[in-house]
Amino acid sequence: MNIQQLRIVRETVRQHFNLTEASNALYTSQSGASKHIRDLEEELGVELFERRGKRILGLTVAGSTLIDCIERILLDVENLKRSAHQLTHEDQGSLAIATTHTQARYALPPIIARFKQAFPKVHLELHQCSPEEIVSMLKAGRVDIGIATEALNEEGQLFACFPFYHWYHGVVVPEEHPLNDGSPLTLERITQHPIVTYHEGFTGRARIDTAFSAADAYPDIVLTALDADVIKTYVELGMGVGLIASMAYHEQRDQGLKLLDASSLFPRNTTYLALRRGHFLRGYAYQFLKLCRENLDEETVQRVLAGRPD
Repeated sequence: MNIQQLRIVRETVRQHFNLTEASNALYTSQSGASKHIRDLEEELGVELFERRGKRILGLTVAGSTLIDCIERILLDVENLKRSAHQLTHEDQGSLAIATTHTQARYALPPIIARFKQAFPKVHLELHQCSPEEIVSMLKAGRVDIGIATEALNEEGQLFACFPFYHWYHGVVVPEEHPLNDGSPLTLERITQHPIVTYHEGFTGRARIDTAFSAADAYPDIVLTALDADVIKTYVELGMGVGLIASMAYHEQRDQGLKLLDASSLFPRNTTYLALRRGHFLRGYAYQFLKLCRENLDEETVQRVLAGRPD
C-alpha cells in the first residue's frame, strides 16, 4: 500500500468517478491509475468501486466505509508535511481562505491588510464563492479557513465554527424616496415598494424571508443578486428598494443613497469562521484568526478543534 494509491482513490471520488479526469488531476496515466486501484483492492481484499466493464460507476459498500479512512490518512500526511515545513519556515508559506463576496469586499480588507503587514512572506489565496462551495472546499482540505454567514455552522461534526461578528440588514433607498421621510420604518411600508435583494442562500436572505413570513407580509422581490454592489446599482436606477447587509453601505461611496436602520425588523445575522477538524494550521493562520477576533487565541482554537470542553 502506498500514498499514491490512496490519492488516486480519493481523486476518483472527487472527479465523480471519472478516471480520466482523476488521472489528469494527478498527472498520471489512466492505465497506471487503474492498476494502482486494482493493486490496492487486491491488498485490502475488497473492491472499492462498482464497475460496468472498464467504467467506474460509484463506490461499493466497502468503498463507502473506507473512503473516510483514506481521507483521514491523506489529511494526516498533508499535516505532517506542513508541520515539518513550519519548523524551518515559520513566517513563510500560504494561507487559503474561502469566503463570500460580502465578507471579501466589506469585512476582510482591514484584517487582510494588517495580516500582510505582519506576514509579508505569506502568500494569501482568497477564494470568493458561495456558502455551499466554501463547505466543499473545507471538506476537501483545499482551504484553511472558511468565512460565511450561511451553511458553515450546520457542519458541526466536521467543522469547528467561531462567531466572527454580528450584523443586521438595512434598507437602502434613493435620498428622495418616500421611505426616507422620517416616519417609522415597518415591513408593511417596505412591501408597498418593489424590492431588490440577495439570492436565496446568500448574505442572510433566509432571515429576510422569515421576517416577512412571520408578519404575513408579501414582498414583491423584482430582482436578486449575489452582492450588495449590484443591488445598490439597481436601486439607483429606481427598480426598487434594496435590502442589503448594513456594512455594505458607505456614506461617501454611496452618495445619493440613504441607508435606513432595519435592525428591529429583521433578525440578527452571525458570520462564522470555520476550520476543518484535523486540518493542520500554520502559526500565522492562528494569527489571522486572532486579527478577526481578538480573544480567539491558538489555545482556544486547538481546544475546540479537539472537542475538549473549557
